[in-house]
Amino acid sequence: MDEEIAILNLARPVLVTGTPLNKANAAMVMIHGRGASASDMLSLVPALNTSGFAYLAPEAPGHQWYPRPFTAPLEANEPYLSASLALIGEILSYLAKANLSAERTILLGFSQGACLSLEYAARNAKRYGGIVGLSGGLIGPDGLERADGGSLNGSPVFFGCSDVDPHIPAYRVTQAGDYLRRLGGSVTVRFYPRMGHTVNDDEITFVRSFMAAIRPETSKDSENGR
Repeated sequence: MDEEIAILNLARPVLVTGTPLNKANAAMVMIHGRGASASDMLSLVPALNTSGFAYLAPEAPGHQWYPRPFTAPLEANEPYLSASLALIGEILSYLAKANLSAERTILLGFSQGACLSLEYAARNAKRYGGIVGLSGGLIGPDGLERADGGSLNGSPVFFGCSDVDPHIPAYRVTQAGDYLRRLGGSVTVRFYPRMGHTVNDDEITFVRSFMAAIRPETSKDSENGR
């Protein structure tokens, strides 16, 4: 895997590493949490260690995707929430132009980034290569009536979280899992007893299973006989 990091200038800077986009067979969009950075998310790449993947990590303005808690009324996080969701859409459109479809792309986020990734998938339901929410849930207050359309069409979905996470109530993780299941996702939810607000080895192993299922076995250049 090429360890060099490039900067893609979309609505926000996006760090890109792994297999170059013109040779990659699959992609992972990695969304950082509040107070963190794109570089923090790319620190997971050596542990994921799957050839053929391009990794793209956008940088939030001021290190946050929206200002209020994810459980606040939606309007309290605007216009930042809409802008952040639009950035994910812009990244996916860029990947599509590079012949990396949503079916070959994994959306992965941690904490606030997990909430954003899950929210994007719910609002833009289609077949994805994978949807991973590490310590996150859907955005909005308790009891929010949602009217999302489309279908995840069997997209593999993984939720991992501490059972006592100080920022993400366990019931919100369960509710989000149930909702994405109703949208047609193939959902797994795992709680880790008394884990901190972090990522553990079991979660990494699960993500790697999603990556293996896409099976980017050869580069585009190899497939074309170059």
